[in-house]
Amino acid sequence: MDPSPRKARSRTPLWMRAASLLSAGGVRAWMSTLEYQALFYDPHVDPIHGVGGPRIYVFWHEYILIPLYMRGHCNLTMLLSKHKDADILFYVAHHMGFECVRGSTYGGATEALLELSRRGQHMHLAITPDGPRGPRRQLAQGPVYLASKLGLPIVPFGMGLDRPWRARSWDRFAVPRPFSRARAVVGPEIHIPPGLTRPELEERRVGVETLLNQLCHEAEAWAATGERREGAVVVKRQGIDPTRAAQRREQRADATNELVPPPSLTVTPPTPRVAG
Repeated sequence: MDPSPRKARSRTPLWMRAASLLSAGGVRAWMSTLEYQALFYDPHVDPIHGVGGPRIYVFWHEYILIPLYMRGHCNLTMLLSKHKDADILFYVAHHMGFECVRGSTYGGATEALLELSRRGQHMHLAITPDGPRGPRRQLAQGPVYLASKLGLPIVPFGMGLDRPWRARSWDRFAVPRPFSRARAVVGPEIHIPPGLTRPELEERRVGVETLLNQLCHEAEAWAATGERREGAVVVKRQGIDPTRAAQRREQRADATNELVPPPSLTVTPPTPRVAG
């Protein structure tokens, strides 16, 4: 079972707690200079609205700073590596309004999947499916397996930045330039049937990976040109505290039953439909 943030903090060196708090403040200040726009297949999938049941959000590891800054306090649990390199990120994510589960396909995979399954009953899950070691932009089977087992839809987030600085890491981690453009192209809910065989899971995995890469390429091209897109919306950060976020979700719970659910997506088309 993943330790609670309070228990984990009690075992954390004081310098790391201080560093994570300062890092969280630095991320907020840096990322607040960017200009954010997005295109949605279905705007209701944005976790800021608190509409609908839990979902599994997937995005590439190199762009983790964008959701980390934009979607804290949105009832999200993020999967992070158990490696020591992710220790500070664990506490930064906590300060930014995320709950976290530690684990990966290299260590703690079974324990992490069990904990994600438990939290997926009442929370959204945020997964970087090519982390923590890559290969870059290749989707692991974990999110597809969870979606099939839990009956949760996958929502792919394609993101891009205008001429970001790139780290010399396995994922070419993207550091945005201050006052630059950030863009997202968010796909529809992808429903994975239960009881799939391993070859069927692999087919779905390839389909989700292909779609996520196409959305990401579209977002990167949009960020580079800065062109106007029909249907684009200015994206605001979720800046309220957890109590107010919970109150907002309760106030909008009645609206969930009034929404017409979007059609399921069969994850096989060669080219996604991108608005604009």
